[in-house]
Amino acid sequence: FAVDSIWNMPIGSNAVYVAANLEAVPGGSTTWAMPGHENDHIVMAPNAPLTEIRYSSAQWSGNSRCAPDSTTAGLLATLPIPNNFVVPTGPYNDAAAILGADGYTIYSYEPVARCSAGSVMTAWAVQAQSDLYTDGIRGAHGGSGMSSVGGAIRLGELRPGQQGPRHALKFTLFMKRTFRCTAAANCFRWPAVTGDSYAVGYYGTEPNNPNVNNAAMTMGALLAIPPSVNLSSLGLQTDPGRQVAWTLQNYGAYVAEDAYGPAFLIAIEHGVNGWFIDQFHDDYGYDFQQASDANNEWTRDLQKIMPVLQVVDNNSATSVGGGGTPRQPLALPLPPHP
Repeated sequence: FAVDSIWNMPIGSNAVYVAANLEAVPGGSTTWAMPGHENDHIVMAPNAPLTEIRYSSAQWSGNSRCAPDSTTAGLLATLPIPNNFVVPTGPYNDAAAILGADGYTIYSYEPVARCSAGSVMTAWAVQAQSDLYTDGIRGAHGGSGMSSVGGAIRLGELRPGQQGPRHALKFTLFMKRTFRCTAAANCFRWPAVTGDSYAVGYYGTEPNNPNVNNAAMTMGALLAIPPSVNLSSLGLQTDPGRQVAWTLQNYGAYVAEDAYGPAFLIAIEHGVNGWFIDQFHDDYGYDFQQASDANNEWTRDLQKIMPVLQVVDNNSATSVGGGGTPRQPLALPLPPHP
């Protein structure tokens, strides 16, 4: 995306931090994933065979998403997708970003499925159509309207010995422990363009919610580790934990979906060249997704990171990352638009 995209911009020196009140284990639950992973199905193969994407009403009903509602109607698009790219049916958000044959238009859908090689892909909603040369905000994450490619940890990132991803991340949080909004317009903040359809009467309604009156802490919030925190003081024990902390202090993470339970998920790539989850396990010998009570240094690292995160409250369209001097050099610009 553009150099000044929300995903590319580092946190600025003028950032104003306010409480996020995030807990090491959301709501004290030890049964949900911490961390979990939020799959972004990223298809960047503009020369792949053209594949039909057809409408499925299965959504999150528990019904199979494998087959479209009709084989003769409901054609949403025809886009380049490699024949061997498969997305199993399931109950998850399963947002997708697919690059068109022109090499710069991204088509976004949620939820998607493609249950066998070479079959049609199904989707419920066409959430957005965007251009790689724009701000990259819009996408298929229905809880926020935000990008289904920006913010994901990509293949080739978080590898042993690296510094950390040089872009903002994307989180899925338990929205019952965020601001209790009473009108739809107050259930999200820029750059989110919406909250969940059920936000009013759900967000912020968990008992003993520390954010019930904290309007900064809602969908679209930019979370970051303040510069006053010395990362070495956190006692992080794993290479990926240290890398995630570095990225969160320098670029932050946007709240883009609701976990619908006491969990904490990080967006990762499931793409045509592989699945980040497999890369992570091959690199480190343990799973990216862990139960919150797992006796695992990786899980414990993230539980040390969560409580020190705060909201960059002056993040806006005119001061991305809070404005001022960026903490890191800006990304290189894309070549001229085709």
